[in-house]
Amino acid sequence: MPTDPIFYATAALAVILIGLSKGGLGGAMALLGVPLLALVVPPVQAAAILLPILIVMDWASLWSWWKYSDSRTLLVMLPGGVIGVAIGWLTAAIVTENEIKLIVGIIAFVFVLRYAWQTFHARRTGTAVGARPHRTAAGVFWGTVSGFTSFIAHAGGPPYQFYTLPLAQHPRLYTGTSVRFFAVVNLLKVIPYFMLGQFDAQNLRISAALVPLAIVSTFAGAWLVHRMRPAIFYPIMYSLVFVTSIKLIWDGVEHIISG
Repeated sequence: MPTDPIFYATAALAVILIGLSKGGLGGAMALLGVPLLALVVPPVQAAAILLPILIVMDWASLWSWWKYSDSRTLLVMLPGGVIGVAIGWLTAAIVTENEIKLIVGIIAFVFVLRYAWQTFHARRTGTAVGARPHRTAAGVFWGTVSGFTSFIAHAGGPPYQFYTLPLAQHPRLYTGTSVRFFAVVNLLKVIPYFMLGQFDAQNLRISAALVPLAIVSTFAGAWLVHRMRPAIFYPIMYSLVFVTSIKLIWDGVEHIISG
């Protein structure tokens, strides 16, 4: 088990950022977790250390948001999420993490541009941007993309948000539903990750040492979101998606060019 204080300082920062995100503050901070930890350990080991922590965070988030859930969203997206995890498992040796990051980054970037245009058009014409209704085919598709990208690159947030943010749910309902979706997806990833050899005793001990910090930071994120009005929550969420898209595109292009 590492004793380097720089390792634990970096790991603690990564866990805090992911925990705030898991508590309900969007996916941009969570996407920084693996790259941060990869500064001090190999990327595969970073992902293996963080997966058990993500699962603990999921359960902390479920406790915080157990009253809030949209069954229709889960009904249309979870089957796709299961399919996406299965596809990720089957193609893990073929598709690279950086290719997936680039694709997801472009999707998220276009998504935010569309939202910005709709908002600008609505203000210019004096009309309101209405909530989009559920569409089963779209929900299954984006659920599949989310499960796949979550398995390959821990980047399931943007595809999930592509479908769910336009629904314009109350922040608490949106957060509670997303918590349930990713709790299932992350749990499904355990057996494939184990079979791919990404767990060992040392990584699990490190994960266990970071669990208390993970729980505290997750509850902190939930505390903040519980107090946000929709008028504040959604601009923050779209801004975080934009930051996420730039981060993903940068990482994908940088690694593809260099390697």
